[in-house]
Amino acid sequence: MELSQYLSMFIDESKEHLQSLNENLLSLESNPQDISIVHNIFRSAHTLKGMSATMGFEDIAALTHEMENVLDLVRNSKIEMNPFIFDCIFKSLDSLESMVEDIIQGGTGKADVSPIVAALRSIVTGDYKTAQASEVAVAKEPAKGIEVDEFQFSILQQSIDSGFLVFYIEVSVNENCVLKAARAYMVFDALERMGEIVKATPSVQEIEQEKFDRSFSLYFISKVDQGTLEKEILNVSEIQSAVIITVDSESLAELSRPRTEVETARQEIAAAVAEAIAPVVSVETVQNAEPVTVVAKPTAGGAPVASRTIRVDIERLDALMNLFSELLIDRVRLEQLASEVKRNDLTETVEHMSRVSSDLQNIVLKLRMVPVDSVFNRFPRMIRDLAKSLDKKVDLVITGAETELDRTVIDEIGDPLVHLLRNAVDHGIESISDRLAAGKSEHGTIQLRAFHSGNHVFIEIEEDGRGIYREKVLKTALKNGLVTAEQAAKLSDLEVYNLLFASGFSTAEKISDISGRGVGLDVVKTKIQMLGGHVQVDSKPGFGSKFSVQLPLTLSIISAMLVRLGSEKYAIPLSSIVETSAIQKTQIRNIHGNKMVEYRNSVIPLVSLSTLFDVPDFNEDLEEETEIVVVRKGDKQVALMVDEFIGQQEIVLKTLGKYLSGLFAISGATILGDGQVALIIDPNALIK
Repeated sequence: MELSQYLSMFIDESKEHLQSLNENLLSLESNPQDISIVHNIFRSAHTLKGMSATMGFEDIAALTHEMENVLDLVRNSKIEMNPFIFDCIFKSLDSLESMVEDIIQGGTGKADVSPIVAALRSIVTGDYKTAQASEVAVAKEPAKGIEVDEFQFSILQQSIDSGFLVFYIEVSVNENCVLKAARAYMVFDALERMGEIVKATPSVQEIEQEKFDRSFSLYFISKVDQGTLEKEILNVSEIQSAVIITVDSESLAELSRPRTEVETARQEIAAAVAEAIAPVVSVETVQNAEPVTVVAKPTAGGAPVASRTIRVDIERLDALMNLFSELLIDRVRLEQLASEVKRNDLTETVEHMSRVSSDLQNIVLKLRMVPVDSVFNRFPRMIRDLAKSLDKKVDLVITGAETELDRTVIDEIGDPLVHLLRNAVDHGIESISDRLAAGKSEHGTIQLRAFHSGNHVFIEIEEDGRGIYREKVLKTALKNGLVTAEQAAKLSDLEVYNLLFASGFSTAEKISDISGRGVGLDVVKTKIQMLGGHVQVDSKPGFGSKFSVQLPLTLSIISAMLVRLGSEKYAIPLSSIVETSAIQKTQIRNIHGNKMVEYRNSVIPLVSLSTLFDVPDFNEDLEEETEIVVVRKGDKQVALMVDEFIGQQEIVLKTLGKYLSGLFAISGATILGDGQVALIIDPNALIK
């Protein structure tokens, strides 16, 4: 059987299953007792295993098979999910994604998955508990002792030689003890009043964070006798037992000996597991890390409904759109000719063709529109891993994921949003200690929003972190020579914040694998401008920042109002228009040098398009009455003065080319039915 013809189908379906696995695993991490989610994860893993085995991708099949074994135990209530298992499975998904990406790039999809396979098998056999225990190294039998390094060994040996008493002590707390760390601290405090602790296992820091089971062990140097020690330790409430062994030179060598072969084998299992999950987060972090919370706006209709779909090459949709654009221009021309000829049968035929082509236009546009959810759904996992690596607690709240964008824009917007979200976690959200010191919740919140406004889609990333400090940005800008001291004094806050988008700009105090090299925001700005959009930032120091990305809704066909200015025609997107009206010159006010007009019990700015675009043959001062178009962006409105309304029309959006790019308040042009070219006004650029 020739499998190459099925490769594209395998890649598409694999990506869908991997995304489903990531989403369901994040949901399960927030609600570990929900077995129905485990069933969904198991089904996706099982399907992916079958597909990869059929296609001959053995490493993918082997890894998903081991995942199945773990998930099967969970769904049958034989083991319970814990942070350690979660991170092993997350790492498995990372490996699967890497192998699928290798296949996409023309590779064989092979990878060394033996470490993560070993980790998953250790979960099935129960050896992973040994791996976890190796991190906190709780000594179960007094005779085993605890390992010490060369320096600690010499201290103990010299203490014995000097006549001090050296003890190996193992302390166990009651099984139902609530504050284990507090009891351990009381024991340590009592011992330190009588001598010196040389080595504790787990470490003092781990014990303070309750990273131990029920017991801990230590080497202790003192002058007091064994009976006194035992009495002082057992005086601490909720201590179950204290095993104390007096150590001499001979027993010291035995107690601190290297591990036996069995212990060494167990240590190797622990190392394999640690290596397997290390890229996600260390074993130590896993045990106390809290999952990131993801809140997504629910979809209408409740439970998901199966849909019948077919995959279509994007190039075919592009060709269909181009052909329809030409058809639309001819339709407008036919409508104009029919109005001139004035024959009923021709007029009726053209009107029917207009209705049919309008319906066809809606269908063609919808074929290209994709919910931004296809981009947003990759971010919860990214935020989770990033928050853990930075030891922060972050809640990601997603709203408006059903907002639709043109497929061309969707394909390109992912990387800029990744940069902005990583900046929000790394630079925006403070550390837990800093947040608590500032009187904030230890959980930082990042809002990821998408919504329509006029003929644009806005994507906002807002966090409640430290915010941007004007002085710090200006200090770096002056150092890099981006502005002079005189210019800096005149800049508004928004202008200062926009300096962050300069190439090579970075306020990070140290370079890490996350940020600090001065790349990121300049790439974001360039990419978004290439898509015909723009990005801006606003901030309130101490309370957080908001990055707002404006993108064109579609790159093809829009409904617009045609207006005339002198001898020129312009198009204003209908989705931005609130109302058209006529006003008397006496209604125009001049406030601080700006023209304003009363509108609906409020006063809004009045913009003269003829002055703005320097239109010839049009003198608005000669008219006693003028037409206005009220447009809006969000909750802001402005009135545009025009010469004449021509009417509503479907227009094909054409770019002006690279030589005319960046024109203020002009988003493109269109070809009208009579062959004339009309510029398309961007109302969002007129509202500040």
